[in-house]
Amino acid sequence: MSTRRRLTPQQRRDELLDTGEQLFGEHPFDEVAMEDIAARAHVSRALMYHYFPTKGEFFAAIWKRAHDRLMGTVRMVATESVRAAVATGLGAHLDFYRAHAALVFIANRSTIATDPAVRGPIAEDMTALCDRILDACDASGHARELAAAALAGWVAFVREVALEWVLYERISREETMELAMAVLDATVGSRVDLAAAPARSG
Repeated sequence: MSTRRRLTPQQRRDELLDTGEQLFGEHPFDEVAMEDIAARAHVSRALMYHYFPTKGEFFAAIWKRAHDRLMGTVRMVATESVRAAVATGLGAHLDFYRAHAALVFIANRSTIATDPAVRGPIAEDMTALCDRILDACDASGHARELAAAALAGWVAFVREVALEWVLYERISREETMELAMAVLDATVGSRVDLAAAPARSG
């Protein structure tokens, strides 16, 4: 008598993502085949490919799910300054990087790193986060455009410094925070008032 559980499509999808996250945490991206994931999850290759046509799309789904969970925790708190709220969000991002180091490496330093399926959804999330910061600063007009350009550069800087911390451990978490916040002050802070309380929460 079969003991196989009956799962909804979403439950099955989540189970496959959980399995993939485990495997990508154990082996480099290029060494994990879709067949390996199917075998670990005790499903057929056909079912695996039904949910995820390519390994790139499969990893992108894992990465986006993890990132979506992170973004769900990042909020602008009305009782803080914008700068303090950004620092809190930055700390959450750094903790996410540390907790998901294997996924972070794949998303930024592997053969799949430039795949639009991986980069696109995260770029959209970071744009939304930057908009949230600009809204909290009540930025408008050309000042907002300048601050948005500065924020885009800041996000890229944070990603590289965070990778330096997580992957190579040549700097500490505290130094990573200090560097990131100093660059925020020097660039974005020259265009908008980071010391003000957020104009809008969210």
